[in-house]
Amino acid sequence: MRVEAIQTVKAPAAIGPYSQAIRANGFVFVSGQIPIDPETGEIASGGFSDQARRSLENVKQILIASGAGLDKVIAVDVFITDIAQFAAFNKVYEEYFSVHKPARAVVEVKALPRGVMVEVKCIAVASAA
Repeated sequence: MRVEAIQTVKAPAAIGPYSQAIRANGFVFVSGQIPIDPETGEIASGGFSDQARRSLENVKQILIASGAGLDKVIAVDVFITDIAQFAAFNKVYEEYFSVHKPARAVVEVKALPRGVMVEVKCIAVASAA
C-alpha cells in the first residue's frame, strides 16, 4: 500500500506532528482544519460563521492539492464549541456542500486548539492517479 502525505501552501501548515492530509488505499484523509488563514497564520477574524467558512476553505484547498475535491468527500466530522451554532454552521456548510451531501457528524466539544470555535476533518475518495 502506498501512503502519501499531502501538503499545500493554500491551507495552514500543521501545528503539530501530523500531515495536512494522507492519501492511501484509494482515500484521502484530511486532518482537522481550524480557521487559520494560510497567508497570515492568524485565526480568521469575525464570528463563528467566518471561522466555519475558513475551516471549510482550508479543507477544500487540501482536497484540491490531493487531486480530489469536495464532490469526492464521503464523510465529514465537525467539532464546535457551542452546539447553539449548529444552524449557523449548516448555513455555511451549504455553501460548500449544496448538491453533494456526504455523511456527517457534528459534536460539541469543550475546547479546540488556539481557542477557535470550529474544526473540520473529512475523508474523500482519491482521484485515480
